[in-house]
Parts: sequence; structure tokens; C-alpha cells
Amino acid sequence: MKPEAILYTATLGGKELSFETGRLARQAGGSIVVRQGDSMIFAAATLGNVREGVDFFPLSVDYEERMYAGGKIPGSFFRREGRPSTEATLVARLTDRPLRPLFPAGMRNEVQVILMSLSADNENPLDMLAINAASAALMISDVPWGGPVGAVRIACVDGQLIANPTMQEMEESELDLRVAGTKEALLMVEAGAKEVTETLMAEALQLAHRSIQDVIAVQERMAREIGKAKREVNLTVSEPELIAQVKSAIKDRITGLLNQDYSKANLYGGIDQIKAEYLLETLGNEPDSAELNRYGKAFDEAERLIVRDRILYEGKRPDNRKVYEVRDITVETDISPRAHGSGLFTRGETQVLTLATLGTPKEAQELDNLNGLDSKRYMHHYNFPPYATGEIKRVGGQSRREIGHGALAERALEPVLPGEKDFPYTIRLVSEVLESNGSSSMASVCGSSLALMDSGVPISAPVSGVAMGLIMEGDRYVILTDILGTEDHLGDMDFKVAGTRNGITALQMDIKISGITPEIMAEALGRAKDARFYILDQMTKVIAQPRPELKPHVPRIETIKVPIDKIGAIIGPAGKNIRALQEETNTKIDIDDDGTVYIAAVDGEGFNEARERILAMTETAEIGRIYTGKCVRVTDFGAFIEILPGVDGMVHISQLSTERVEKVEDVVNVGDDLTVMVIDISSDGKIRLSRQALLEGWSVEEARERDKPGGSRPRGGSRSGGGHSSGGRSGDDRRSGGRSGGDRRDRSGGDRNRR
Repeated sequence: MKPEAILYTATLGGKELSFETGRLARQAGGSIVVRQGDSMIFAAATLGNVREGVDFFPLSVDYEERMYAGGKIPGSFFRREGRPSTEATLVARLTDRPLRPLFPAGMRNEVQVILMSLSADNENPLDMLAINAASAALMISDVPWGGPVGAVRIACVDGQLIANPTMQEMEESELDLRVAGTKEALLMVEAGAKEVTETLMAEALQLAHRSIQDVIAVQERMAREIGKAKREVNLTVSEPELIAQVKSAIKDRITGLLNQDYSKANLYGGIDQIKAEYLLETLGNEPDSAELNRYGKAFDEAERLIVRDRILYEGKRPDNRKVYEVRDITVETDISPRAHGSGLFTRGETQVLTLATLGTPKEAQELDNLNGLDSKRYMHHYNFPPYATGEIKRVGGQSRREIGHGALAERALEPVLPGEKDFPYTIRLVSEVLESNGSSSMASVCGSSLALMDSGVPISAPVSGVAMGLIMEGDRYVILTDILGTEDHLGDMDFKVAGTRNGITALQMDIKISGITPEIMAEALGRAKDARFYILDQMTKVIAQPRPELKPHVPRIETIKVPIDKIGAIIGPAGKNIRALQEETNTKIDIDDDGTVYIAAVDGEGFNEARERILAMTETAEIGRIYTGKCVRVTDFGAFIEILPGVDGMVHISQLSTERVEKVEDVVNVGDDLTVMVIDISSDGKIRLSRQALLEGWSVEEARERDKPGGSRPRGGSRSGGGHSSGGRSGDDRRSGGRSGGDRRDRSGGDRNRR
């Protein structure tokens, strides 16, 4: 029996969004296809069992980017999708973040959400569809979950905010804001912007929250009408009475520790010591493992409450800063003598070293994904080694977190970078986290600004970033500036804001509670602005603007334009010519399809040589111009001279000399250099040359006239019949002032074929 599809529609930003279920993947806990235009995302949500020994909520969200969705075959060797692309990883993280806070506290069952692209129309982006699809799949599934959520992108074109824009509208937008939230509050914010104001950002957040309401309402209706009953699961519940007992016992000791001079090592080490002492006092030397685990969890929760209460009711932070205060900052540049630029940014116990490398356009990253981009000239990579937190862990490839933080820093800096036309370099930044105690991603933004300015990249303005936190109980809340690792761990929000003095360039918000209001976010944005300006003040004390010159080891790149039909001559067969040119001049050369040639060289001598040789390769022969070229072929009737690289013309035997030439080889042989004049170029590109024109001092017109059949001097002409003393010419003597009897314009007597 053919599966029957069930269809629901919602409106998002004035456009129809459809939710289909019942036709695909019926054995999944819940499955949905969300469609807008010809863009389609499939989502399946499935509930598993509790794995033994798992003491956390094992949620996995994966996005599988299928190239067939865009009518593409993967570019890999195996021609199939391999490990997730950066874009796919970012979409998975983007989807995970608003889903996770809405699962029941204490849930330990495995939950898997798998998303898959089915169709991509290059008009409607897939990332927001993915969040809406995942939410709808969970809503109609048997998975316990506190949704739904709706997601929308907000653009700003010509000062007007647009909900759910097309990709074409995004190309003109100064804002790319992605928001997910519930009916009451916001859960996730991700944004890149071209220095927009806090006021505009707050308005955009309000619009986003209004725009998702219909999507949320439709999902609620789907759950009521076709949703499965939620499965019963065992939750790991806290013990309020035990937590209160532990809190009372350790409060004074924790408070005493918090009142001491702060360092991360002292705080963490002190808490570990207090915990060990308390458990020993309470449970003895040989405690039951279950009781040890029970009391250990109660201790952790009691510690969390003590720290939070101290902030919420006393305004005292773990390091005794004021709630709006930024940690001490130190700034350095020029750390690496061979890197093209470097910046060291230290804020408290968070330290990031960013190093810049500038390369040729050919070194841009090639992309194989569905977002319509085939390359990117600016890359930011973020590395977080275990020693940054004093730990030992396996070192492997990039984690999702590292990819996400790198993308955030990349987004923050992109608006201030010069365009490729003005600065034809590929730019790579690598942020090495050397120490971490909160907000290493924003420290990487600051370090990157320093590295770019140190390298001499003409950015329009430096960018700084700060992470804001939140402690919230009921209606009472405190916003924290420049959060510590402890405040991030024990708090309710991690809200990262980056920008210049002119405006915001990037946002990212993660929360652990069921949502916050746009009003709280607007307040956090205002506090972040003050902190951002303070950090910029500290940075610009060391380096206020890009260096006027690129560092000595940076290759200088200049561009020249050549005719498109000459590109092949530069490259040569199988790249032979361009490889040889690069090796011989110690340069890097890239060529665009439009004929733009990029020449990169560390020294000016190599650049000048490469430039001159490329211009020579692409030069077009001109009538009347004189060239010295090499003879490449000899025939009975003339010689072929290469006057330009790959370009040759023919000198007829009658035009080789002022005297009669019996044999071409008497004048020139293969390999000899010969200076000639271009006297004609036919419609099919054949070039006529003359050496005689130079020897006689003829103009182009005269040379052409004498090169016509019957127009050249007769072969075998002799000067003995008359000379300078004769006063006139007899026969074919050309030195006479008269042309009687030997007029070159007349075949009689002067024809070059006369014998």
C-alpha cells in the first residue's frame, strides 16, 4: 500500500513553508520533510535506551550534506560524500544548540537527530529549514521534548529588515542574523554583520521572534493531531534535601575560598580539596561507590548554587570583579619573525596567539558544498590544545567546537577585510589557544585583528570581542561581562559579541535555560558595547592601525591584464611555460579566466622579470614595429622568424637583403637572430616581415609596395652598370635618381622575376 503523505503549511516571512510526514522513514521515531521553494530538508528523530555508565545526556545531531541535492557529483577521489564539510558541521551545531536546552533535566536516553539535504535550489538556504525540520520531527515523535522551536534568518537591505530572505537578497544584506526560539523566548542567536548598530540588532531580534510564531503554532497543531505519545523515560533526578544539607555544610568553606586572591588553579584546586575533605568526613575512608557518587553530585550542585547566589544576590564574582568589569589585558605583536603577521592577546588567564599568512589567489580554499560558493580567500582556523587548560588528552583532528569558534572569528573579521580587487591576497589566520579561562573565541578575534594589522593588511578598523554571561532565577537576573570559565559552566548564557567602534560584526548566543527575552538580549548588547570599546582602547595603545608596509617576508602581489586568447600561451602545453617561468623567476603566478594575472614575489627583481616575460608572451604583433627574433624554420621561399613567444612571421627571400639572395641560408639559418619589420598582417593572422625595409630605410607603405608581385627589385641586379658617379640609373640600378627603364612599379625592366 502506498504511504500517504500528510501535509501542513506555515508562513515564514511571507513565504510558504511546508511540513510533510507519513511518506518517508516511517520506522524512525519521527520524520519530516520541510520544503521552501525547491529546497528540501529531511529530518528523523529517534529515541534509544540508556547506555550503561553514561552520566550525561547523549544527544547527537548530524547533518548529512548530499551533493545530489544540488545536482552535483562530489569532487572527492571516490566521488562520494566523506567526512562532513565545515558547512555541514556548522549546520549540525546550529541545529543542536536550540534543541538541547528543551530536553528534560536528568534524561540519559540516547537521542539521535539526523538531517539530510534532499534538494537545494540556490535561492532558499537550507540551514534554517534544518532547525525547523528537526523541531517538527521531535514534536511528532515519541521522544520527550519541551519544544517546539522555530527558526528564521533576518537580513537588512537598504535599511529595511527582511524575514526569511533569499540567497540573492543576502548578497546585498548588511546583516545575516539567524535566530531560533520558542513561543516565549529566544534560544539561539548567530549573526554576521557589516558593523550594524545595537539598536538595529535589537529590532532584528524582535522581528525574528515575531516571525517564528506561525511555524511554532503549526508544529503544535501537528503534535496534537498526528504526534505519537511520548515514551516514558527514567530521569536522573536531583535530591533537594541532600543538596541543601551539603550546601549548608560547605558554604563557609567555599565562601572563604572565593574571598581569596583569585586564580583558576587555586579555585579549582581548592574546590577539589574541599570536596575530598567533605566526602571523607561524611562517608569515611571506604565509602560505598553509590553513596560516593550520590554525595559527589550533591556537592557539585551545592557548589553551583553557592557561586550563583553570591553573584545574584551580592554581586560578587569568583574573581571578585564587578559584574561589568573586564579582566586585565596585555597586547603584543610581531611575535614570529617569519610569519607574515602575529598578535598575542591575553585577557586574564585566557591567552591566544594568532598568526597570519598571506598567499596568492590560487591558494584560496576550494569548496565542495551546496551553498553556491566554490572558493574562499579568507580562512580562520582555531586550535584548542589540551595544555591550554592544564590537561592531557588525545590530539586529533578539529572538533566541532574548534570548527565553530573558527567560523565565528572568521565571520567577525570578514567585514573589515579589503576586497580582492584592492588586496589580491588569500588570507589565512590561525589562532592558537595557549591558555583558556573563558571566552577564548573572542580572544581569537582580538588576536586576529592584531595579527592583520601587524602584517600590514589594510583592514578598515580593528575588531574586538567579549563574552557576556547571565545568572537568572525567576525574574531576577544579573548580566556578566567577560565571563570566566566557571561562570560559563555554572551560568545560564554564553553570549559572544564582536565588532568595531562603528558596530557589531558577529554574534553568537548559547543558553542552558528555556530561553531569554529580546529585552534581556538588548541589555546585554549595550553592556557588550561598553566592554568592546574598552578592549579596543587597550589594543590600539599597542597598534592603532595597519602597518604602512607589508612585512618583509610577505610576497608582493601585483596584477596585469592580458587578452583572454593569450592565457594558453602563458600556461603552455600541460603548464610547461608557466612552471618554467615560476622556477626561473622565483615567483608564484596565478591566472583568472578573465585574463587577470597575479604575480607574487618576495623580491622586486624576480617580479620585474616575470612581468616583462609575461607581457612579451602576450604581446600582439604591430604593423610597422621592428622585432629581433629567432629563425625557427627555413624554406626555399623564405625564413620564419619568431618575433614574439609563440608568434612567427615570414620573410620572403626577396626581402632578406638589399642584394639578390640565391639561397635563404646565405642570409639566415635556424637558430640565428634576425631583425625585421612587420609590414603586413592578413585577416587570418599571417604576418609578413621584411629585413630589406630596415636596410633601405623604407616606411611600411614603401615596404608593402615593394613586396607586391612585380614591385621588388629584379634579382641579380648589379651595381657595376652604374654607380653614384653615373648621375643616373641604367637597367635596375636603384641608386640612380631616376627610374627610367627600371621603375619598380613597372614589370618591364624592373620586375624581380626578370632574368
